[in-house]
Amino acid sequence: FSAYSRQFMGGMERPDVDKVSGLSPVIAIEQKTTSKNPRSTVGTITEIYDFMRLLFARTADAFSYNTGEKMERMSEDQILKNIYNKFNTMPVNILAPVVKGRKGHYRELFEQIRKQGYVKVRIDGEIKDITAKMQVDRYKIHDIEIVVDRLIIDEKDHKRLLDSIQTAMRLGKGIIKISDKDNNVAHFSKFLMCPTTGISYDEPQPNSFSFNSPYGACERCDGLGYIFVVDKESVMPNMKLSIINGGLAPLGEYRDVWMFQVLKALGKKYNFSLSTPLEKLGDENIDIILNGTHELLSVAVEYNKWNVQNYQITFDGIIKLLEEQQDKRSDTENANDMDTFRKLKTCPECHGARLKKESLHFKVDGKNISELAMLDILSLQTWFTDVEARLSERQNVIAKEILKEIRARIGFLTDVGLTYLALDRTARTLSGGEAQRIRLATQIGSQLMNVMYILDEPSIGLHQRDNERLIGALKNLRDLGNTVLVVEHDKDMILEADHV
Repeated sequence: FSAYSRQFMGGMERPDVDKVSGLSPVIAIEQKTTSKNPRSTVGTITEIYDFMRLLFARTADAFSYNTGEKMERMSEDQILKNIYNKFNTMPVNILAPVVKGRKGHYRELFEQIRKQGYVKVRIDGEIKDITAKMQVDRYKIHDIEIVVDRLIIDEKDHKRLLDSIQTAMRLGKGIIKISDKDNNVAHFSKFLMCPTTGISYDEPQPNSFSFNSPYGACERCDGLGYIFVVDKESVMPNMKLSIINGGLAPLGEYRDVWMFQVLKALGKKYNFSLSTPLEKLGDENIDIILNGTHELLSVAVEYNKWNVQNYQITFDGIIKLLEEQQDKRSDTENANDMDTFRKLKTCPECHGARLKKESLHFKVDGKNISELAMLDILSLQTWFTDVEARLSERQNVIAKEILKEIRARIGFLTDVGLTYLALDRTARTLSGGEAQRIRLATQIGSQLMNVMYILDEPSIGLHQRDNERLIGALKNLRDLGNTVLVVEHDKDMILEADHV
């Protein structure tokens, strides 16, 4: 019973017994969908995805999302060797990046750099002297590096070069750049870095591949794989109506309110009337109404005949207005109101993969974790069976036990006839029978003993071949020392039972 139901039942007296023996703990596996949470998937329910996250965090190779090149991490000795190879006898600048692709005036930063004794910085590719009260345009995106040293690369100055690299590494938090007289730049890092563009990744952790963690989830869709967008057809359901007569469904018919005053001013500026049917306004005017304009708009509001105020605004469009209202409204009633004007769309950032682009560029044997999660169980079983032969010796040492667990759990899903499912299938789209068999596979994987399992018609919807596998899986549960009680009408299942 639920906690709500139990409150009406009152207290129950303890049974008048001295001893109870042979009573096993009971697990009932019902035919119902496990979860309506959109974040719950076949992979998370069975914990296969958790082991895959661990596998990728420990063995995956990283690739640049810009160039596709394999990311590199280097020790100081390797960085030195590369600098000698690329820039020997050449004059270079050793740079420590402190700002990458951010807006701001950075007046305080320049002052701190100056007080540390540095006299030059490289701003957006141009080397400049640091001056008192120096700052840059706060509204533009900037890259700023400290010029740690300027020298000619020569073995004779090995100690100076090493000291400069160590200083630049400290100031740049593990990242340095080397630029030559032609402004060609090489990037080096103790962390994972693209050798061409200088893009760097954090060291991967299991939560880097979790769509339920802010460290791994796509920031655009928050790890759901889809976003809500305003539906133009719902906003303008009847193009024969004018704006005054309710052509814009979210606004309704004309009222003396601010938004209609804005639309009236918009019509005046772009020569259209609010009384004209939407279908006759033209595509350009419809686009302005829906998506707005960057031009200033003068809106006159008459409070009374002696008081008329003019406001200068920019109009962002009806769609932007609805999106802002959607963000502000969190209660269920208002959310349901907004559902009228929005529809689901695959996330344009992650394309339904749910993860950040950095996470999607860690690969094992050429596949990222999302690509594996999209495979059906049968294909996934084949991949995990064959992949061990294609891993390096180091990867195999790390992955051995992880792969063993993954293969075992995939095998349990195969045994209960779920080879057609994929790990990224959401739990709320599963049928009751599928959900029941997934829970059964999870229980088999848990290796519990001395437990009584109760199942309600687990064979529903199964092909005869899969039914035989299911019976085998139930026997495996029994052989572990458990009791399996099945409510069933299938003839084969009844004939295989120890007791009927």
